[in-house]
Amino acid sequence: MLKLNLFKRAVKFLNKLPPKQFRQIDTKIRALLIDPAPPDSSVLKGRASIYRRADIGEYRIVYRVVGDTLEVILIGKRNDDEVYKALQRML
Repeated sequence: MLKLNLFKRAVKFLNKLPPKQFRQIDTKIRALLIDPAPPDSSVLKGRASIYRRADIGEYRIVYRVVGDTLEVILIGKRNDDEVYKALQRML
């Protein structure tokens, strides 16, 4: 099983969520620790191709695996391009 590294931005987003949505995302992240490349995830394109995305409900998780660590970079609304804009600013 992988170790988890939540980036500051992801932690801030999680702290603002209602309990139900927090549990949904928490469950998905725990599943990613066991299988970081499930069939419902995909590799991002372009400069962000080192990252993967996984959707859970109305939220999107952007992450990557580095060695034995799962790094959760961003979490955001699925129907909102802000997640990708924020990621581009980070690259």
